[in-house]
Amino acid sequence: MKNLHFLLLGFVLLTLSSCSVITGIFKAGAITGIIAVVVVIAVIIWIISLFRSKS
Repeated sequence: MKNLHFLLLGFVLLTLSSCSVITGIFKAGAITGIIAVVVVIAVIIWIISLFRSKS
């Protein structure tokens, strides 16, 4: 049961920290936020294409 509590605590901490990162990006400006989101999506698509080309 203690492991479940630590796992849940870790999940909550990771979730909250990612929200604060997104908040910081959009405080920097809407254009900066849009560019950051596009870059992240492009990196994810690139990583997926690397795995698909190997098989």
